[in-house]
Amino acid sequence: MPKAVAIRKIDGKPGKVYYPLDLIDLPEPSPKDNEVVVKITAAALNHRDHFLRQHLYPGTTFGVPLLADGTGVVVATGSSSAAQKWKGKKVVLNPGSGWEDDADGPESPKGYAILGGTKMNPLGTLGEFVTIDAGELEETPRHLSSCEAAALPLTGLTAWRAVMTKSGQAKPGRNILITGIGGGVALMALLFATAAGANVFVSSGSEEKLEKAKALGAMGGINYKEEGWDKKLMVQMPAERKFLDAIIDGAGGDIVNMGMRMLKPGGVIVSYGMTISPKMPFVMGAVLKNIELRGSTMGSRKEFADMVRFVESKRLRPVVSRTVSGLDNFDGINSLFEDMKNGAQFGKLVVEVAKESEVSKL
Repeated sequence: MPKAVAIRKIDGKPGKVYYPLDLIDLPEPSPKDNEVVVKITAAALNHRDHFLRQHLYPGTTFGVPLLADGTGVVVATGSSSAAQKWKGKKVVLNPGSGWEDDADGPESPKGYAILGGTKMNPLGTLGEFVTIDAGELEETPRHLSSCEAAALPLTGLTAWRAVMTKSGQAKPGRNILITGIGGGVALMALLFATAAGANVFVSSGSEEKLEKAKALGAMGGINYKEEGWDKKLMVQMPAERKFLDAIIDGAGGDIVNMGMRMLKPGGVIVSYGMTISPKMPFVMGAVLKNIELRGSTMGSRKEFADMVRFVESKRLRPVVSRTVSGLDNFDGINSLFEDMKNGAQFGKLVVEVAKESEVSKL
């Protein structure tokens, strides 16, 4: 029977427990009319997977394969022509369902359901096979390796909506700050914004990560551990535009208070997460300066397609921090979770499930 990796239930309170990995059996794939069977070649971690192991993510459950990011090859299809056209193609999976093309948010009354490890969606990518509706596939950009392609879906989609849809500032000559560089979303945001012609600045607590970001196209960077880092960042702005147009942030904390000093009147802060705290103060100074705060989570099926096409047209490469091989390599997979826990990664953490050369023989 096909194998997959899930979490196994043990006693413990949310936030105190850390569920172990569990190798589970899946039913033999049997695609319906409009479904396809994808032989997974690689899958990637996201912070939500670390939260799932601590029972800190909504709908945490057991017996459902982990991970939302996946790529592979279509090895079987249902009877519909829409499904059969995918046979033999390398694909990336849309990491969620319930959101087609509404710019405001998911249309489904049940809400948006992300792949991997929850009651809301029975599918996950950390397994040998995924049987999924053919409408949730995009062809893998031809210039990407399997591990690079696995690094793309969730962080790429989240960054695309934050930068390209919500900020409104991904334009030539605009100044954008991306905080917490090193994480998957922040790095994809850097790639998208620079490819769109914006001047991108980054922040990190690591000088090494700042230098790596500059090598990827960042115009400048600042260590947020330095006192007065906001003033030091503003010195780096180009002479013709001495302010920020937008901030793309996943940490929260005092970003509004700090950001309003750097942003132009009417500037935009896009928040795609709050890793520091689930609350973020919106101060009166930001009101007086007409600062806009826009929440952004994941993205629609249309945005996913637009993002993948942009990656291919610009030949962008998601940054992979580290890769381990094998579904049963629990030591290796756990070490990726440790990287995430310690914030040691620069880019995505990927599990190579199967070699592309092996899959091509199926």
